[in-house]
Amino acid sequence: LSTDDQAGGDRRETKDERLDRNLDELLQELRVAQTGVQVLFAFLLTVPFTQGWSKVTAFQQDLYFATLLCSAIATAFLIAPSAIHRLDFQQGDKPRIVQVSNVLAIVGLTFLALAIVGVVLLISDGLYGGSIVVWFTVGIAAVFVVLWYGIPLLLRLTKK
Repeated sequence: LSTDDQAGGDRRETKDERLDRNLDELLQELRVAQTGVQVLFAFLLTVPFTQGWSKVTAFQQDLYFATLLCSAIATAFLIAPSAIHRLDFQQGDKPRIVQVSNVLAIVGLTFLALAIVGVVLLISDGLYGGSIVVWFTVGIAAVFVVLWYGIPLLLRLTKK
């Protein structure tokens, strides 16, 4: 039995139990992110078919496509751990599945953040234009950087 201090307590579990729990927690977390990225991707797929699409600038068209690609990449990375688990779960390689899936989830979340920031930039540019667009976009990007990366890294650095 080992103590899993990273879980925040005096949890006594075997290595296999910890791997099972880590994988279950990761897959649960991915369900939240997958729903968000799928909704965003569906929204982006409909945009070119709206009446206002003919009025977009070249910048907005390029930004839209970059955002669509970020959303598609996020979808692939966030769903990949489920596919890997499904294809390899009986191969006795859970430690690598958990390790690889964790990296894929982090990359997927990064592309999801980029897609969301891109959508904010696209919509704010279409609605307002000018320098206020920069403030909206930088503000939203800062929220993601602080909440998704800053706080977790700060917690890691200040761990007792």
